[in-house]
Amino acid sequence: MPLADLTVTLIQTELCWENPAENRRILSQKIAEIASPTDLIVLPEMFTTGFSMQTEKLAEKMTGPTVKWLLEMAKLKNAAICGSIIIEEENRYYNRLLWAQPDGQLFTYDKRHLFRMAHENGSFSAGKSKLIVHWRGWNICPLVCYDLRFPVFSRWTKQASYDLLLYVANWPEKRAAAWKTLLPARAIENLSYCLGVNRVGKDENGILYSGDSVICDPQGATFFLPSHTEAVHTQILSAAALESFRQRFPAFEDADAFELL
Repeated sequence: MPLADLTVTLIQTELCWENPAENRRILSQKIAEIASPTDLIVLPEMFTTGFSMQTEKLAEKMTGPTVKWLLEMAKLKNAAICGSIIIEEENRYYNRLLWAQPDGQLFTYDKRHLFRMAHENGSFSAGKSKLIVHWRGWNICPLVCYDLRFPVFSRWTKQASYDLLLYVANWPEKRAAAWKTLLPARAIENLSYCLGVNRVGKDENGILYSGDSVICDPQGATFFLPSHTEAVHTQILSAAALESFRQRFPAFEDADAFELL
């Protein structure tokens, strides 16, 4: 069967610092108000806490309230939903992306590249494996924030191919130029759609976030959400446009073969 279009919803929001219950309450309202049907809802990185290193205080288990909440929201909207939170597992802490589906399936990806400039690498354990989810006919690769700066890990290969690359983030305004440059670059080099969902507002460390959440098509054309304001945006990704461009411009056939250790 030919690939069908995919409808995605980006939630660009402020986050209440280290307050999971309040963030779930606010996001529940935003999700409930999504009027049109959607296939995928994307939340920011650490959407229950903000970018906090207080792992012992804030970590949840995989049996905790946020995992249950995500599965409930996925069922409510008949859509997949993803974002990352702080998870504790076997006495280690992970910045873990959770992918929940309405059928009750749950997939996870642990952030591989930890942001040493904020000492994330001293508070969390790094993931090792890339996740590619098969959802409504699409292959989707979800990654987290600082991963964006490391194109080898996200590289499309015949062994790990995808149609949509996405990043959830807490990406500061002072590095917005890098965000706006690297996301289209990832789309262009991988001949895929690429989207990034970032938060807005200021956290308790005084870091300002401008949002600038974006959808990029495989040729690098971009649609940015407004800066410095909360927004919920739904957009259809054209399967026909993706397949047509890949047929006309199959650059992946000339890509270098490599193995990531």
